[in-house]
Amino acid sequence: MSSRSPGNGSGNGRTGRPRSAAADAAILGATRAALVELGWSKLTLGDVAARAGVAKTTLYRRWAGKNELVVDAVAVLFDELELRDRGSLRADIEDVVLQFAALLDRPETRTSLMAVIAEATNDDALRARIRTTIVDRQKRLVLVGRERAWERGELPREADPEAAARSADLIFDVVAGAVVHRALVSGEPVDAEWAGILASVLLGGLGA
Repeated sequence: MSSRSPGNGSGNGRTGRPRSAAADAAILGATRAALVELGWSKLTLGDVAARAGVAKTTLYRRWAGKNELVVDAVAVLFDELELRDRGSLRADIEDVVLQFAALLDRPETRTSLMAVIAEATNDDALRARIRTTIVDRQKRLVLVGRERAWERGELPREADPEAAARSADLIFDVVAGAVVHRALVSGEPVDAEWAGILASVLLGGLGA
């Protein structure tokens, strides 16, 4: 999977010295650590800067505020997900579901994600940033999986591009929603058996 620089595409239009990937990684890691230890309300950019060993001005050159910083800190974790070719659409789905569950089981992911979702309930701009920086980026997994299934002959190609886009959105919502609810709301295990059941339900719908 190709990597991307954290915070890219934020649209803040800032210029200056070239970004340091090492500094970005240190800042985003410090942000997640601070969230786990302090929670959203007590997290400050000053604390993050101290943990990362950078000047506070370095953070402000990269991020406009805490909301942008925390969302980007979460987004890079989800960029670790990949749709590996396991030989069939069913196996591909089961594999990425288990990867997703393992990611959510990490305290830094769980705490960071729950924090930004809670804050976004009353913040339209934050909700939009979550959508563009996390959700839209991860829809690539659906597109890769569907294209692979088309090439294998496991699914019929959709002639209508708009219908194909809508179905891709729905597939993502079903998988992501089910895993997040199971892991973070219900607190039930997301194991191989459950991943297989989810794959069966999803494939039944796709076949129809």
